[in-house]
Amino acid sequence: MPVIIHRIYIDAPSSLCFDLARNIDVHMETTSETGERAVGGKTEGLMEKGDTVTWEAKHLGVRQRLTAQIVEMERPTMFTDVMVKGAFQSFTHVHEFHEHDNGTIMTDTFSYRSPFGLLGVCADLLFLKRYMRRFIVQRAQELKRIAEEYKTQR
Repeated sequence: MPVIIHRIYIDAPSSLCFDLARNIDVHMETTSETGERAVGGKTEGLMEKGDTVTWEAKHLGVRQRLTAQIVEMERPTMFTDVMVKGAFQSFTHVHEFHEHDNGTIMTDTFSYRSPFGLLGVCADLLFLKRYMRRFIVQRAQELKRIAEEYKTQR
């Protein structure tokens, strides 16, 4: 099972980073490159434990739908979402926020299982893990930009 871990320092309080990371409108803004949008379940506002969201986006040239559920939440330090329906065999995405030097270290831990057995393992090695890492890193960089801009406007 591939695991992607990405950490980024954000010059903003962890409570702000936590709320921005679970905000559906902010999620759509940080994933604009793939045109991700909420099309089912909770489609606006802040996600809470138990909420499900169906996302539609274009990944690897294919329009896809994926439904995820928030299964764990400890405000303002972490939340976990898992895929309940979608292209992966499974995935778990843990979002963590820890105070550090008057800011926040945000850590994404994304573990997944590709479908299609051995063919999926080959896809991981050839391109999928690299694609998912890039997606997670870009989203984190956008979240950082939004949080730091918001902080300076207050």
